[in-house]
Amino acid sequence: TGHWHAGEAPDPRSVEEAQRHGVDISGQRARQFTKADFRRFEHIVVMDGQNRRDVLRQAASPADEARVSGLLDHTTSGPGAVPDPYYGGPQGFGHVWSLVDGATADLLARIRAARGF
Repeated sequence: TGHWHAGEAPDPRSVEEAQRHGVDISGQRARQFTKADFRRFEHIVVMDGQNRRDVLRQAASPADEARVSGLLDHTTSGPGAVPDPYYGGPQGFGHVWSLVDGATADLLARIRAARGF
């Protein structure tokens, strides 16, 4: 949500973990969240409480606020924060991959169900 990593590639350990699962994220680049994102996206999914606070500070209306959810809010394990694996070893990146992979599958299932797919 901040600007300090804007334009940067993912951490090499994230790239490596994604490659282990057949996903190439090496071309992705970070960008800062903007107010315009409330108009561009139906769902704004954040990883932790600080991201949620940063995003909600930019909300102009209750409708904007309603677009924001935590990724783990969509899992059967319940709400919480996706941990930052930066200071941990490779196993931390594997753990985060598992959390994100499961939560995004659950989120997609909820969106599909809500739309009758």
